[in-house]
Amino acid sequence: MPAASHSIWSPLRLPAFRGLWTGSAIYFTGNAMQVMAASWLMVELTGSSFLAALVQTAVFLPMFLLALPAGVLADITDRRRLILNALAVQVAIVLVLSLLALAGWAGPGTLLLFTFGAGCCTALLSPAWNTSLADTVPREDMPQAITAMSIAWNSARALGPSIAGFVFAWLGAGWVFVVAAVSVLVMMQALRRWPPAPHAQSPLPAERLWSGTLAGLRYARHSPIILAQLLRTVAYSGAGSALWALLPAIAAQQLKLGATGFGFLMGCLGTGAVAAGLVLGRLRARLGLERLVAGGCMVFAAVMVIAAYVRIPVVVFAALAIGGAAWMAVMATFNTATQSSAPPWVRSRAVALHTLSALGSFAIGSAFWGAVSGITGLAIALSLAAVVMAGGVFLSRWLPLRMGASQEITPVALWDDLPIKNQPLPGDGPVSVEICYCIRAGEAEEFLNAVTQLRASRRRDGATLWRVYRDLGDPSRYIERFIVTSWAEYLHQRARATLADQEVEARVRVFLREGEAVTTQHYLAER
Repeated sequence: MPAASHSIWSPLRLPAFRGLWTGSAIYFTGNAMQVMAASWLMVELTGSSFLAALVQTAVFLPMFLLALPAGVLADITDRRRLILNALAVQVAIVLVLSLLALAGWAGPGTLLLFTFGAGCCTALLSPAWNTSLADTVPREDMPQAITAMSIAWNSARALGPSIAGFVFAWLGAGWVFVVAAVSVLVMMQALRRWPPAPHAQSPLPAERLWSGTLAGLRYARHSPIILAQLLRTVAYSGAGSALWALLPAIAAQQLKLGATGFGFLMGCLGTGAVAAGLVLGRLRARLGLERLVAGGCMVFAAVMVIAAYVRIPVVVFAALAIGGAAWMAVMATFNTATQSSAPPWVRSRAVALHTLSALGSFAIGSAFWGAVSGITGLAIALSLAAVVMAGGVFLSRWLPLRMGASQEITPVALWDDLPIKNQPLPGDGPVSVEICYCIRAGEAEEFLNAVTQLRASRRRDGATLWRVYRDLGDPSRYIERFIVTSWAEYLHQRARATLADQEVEARVRVFLREGEAVTTQHYLAER
């Protein structure tokens, strides 16, 4: 039914998704508690807004460094083993940090180092975890599933800091870290009970980490829909990171709040995000992507201005709740658009690139705005960030957003079989592929316009070079030529074709002379 297609409860009716979602919510809450405790302990130890902002950098910088390799691993290896190994290491790191904090030995350097280590574990498991969750629901429920996961994450941002604030004030930072370690164990148990489905068996050569990384980057570079979403995410997250990173300083220096008050500030952002998630599907359907994103940018910019100049806590609390709703609406829209636009073979890498764009720019932005605040003061830094955020609305002119259609991610068989008896070894190459078209007279311009549409898909799926040539001896004969780095990569390129690619090829074949067929030749580099 139409109402169900926008209902957040639709994926939660499925036991596997519901179980993994619950484990995620607990895990995210523990992570949020850990970050809050580390941030506030840093303020207590140093009184520096810059070092407090660096805690956020230590949390999210690993995403910048590891998200894409983690996405490749999620696409080509056993996701269950990858996630469990990362969680096991994270438990050990957080437990050691808790012992150091309980003993009073956790200084600024220790906090940053162990926070960075835990962030590395989260970065390694995130792409595999996100795609595992998406695989538990039908495609039509994917937007709602992603929104549900955003609700879990933002609920953690609401509850985690608030709980951590009370525990911190009562028992100290060490016990907050103990609770965070327990939350990791809960997520491990959820994964054991509902393990992700294994990758489908493929006769193709296995992708390697480096070539898989290049394939993911190439896909994003030559997929206009994915590239637009990633660049918009970078701009929004980088500008908005100012409020998140400077919140400890806002609480301590401007509002004169303690650890509990800071936790409540974080909770207001998370509460607003959760509230937005409950109605986001219907809101997105009513407003459309661009109007929703533009409204979210302007609202969040206004909230940063309020946080910069208002000294009345209750007003700031209310503004932050509204800002959390705007943040959720925009970031969940970017995330949904990215995941729905990527075919299965590269979906984890697309998730990783979205994470890289969002949290990498968040980490760098946190450090940048922290440095700016140290030079100009909190108010000026937040005001500048608000101006940058509002200016992001104009990116829609050059980088429009849309959700991917099903034919753009549905794999299909290619038109022809490989006419090769003795295939090269997987590592042999580069490989040059020539596709010959003999077209009707007088339709050269229309044919060239049609065949040029193949450039994006060839480059996106594996080609390093692509050109179309006209035969000087026969004006009706055109050659499409592209280069692929190896025979294995060419086989993968063929397997990545989608229904939309097939439709483009069908439009090109319309121009063939009667009785003519497309012919393909393959050449292997020898020198």
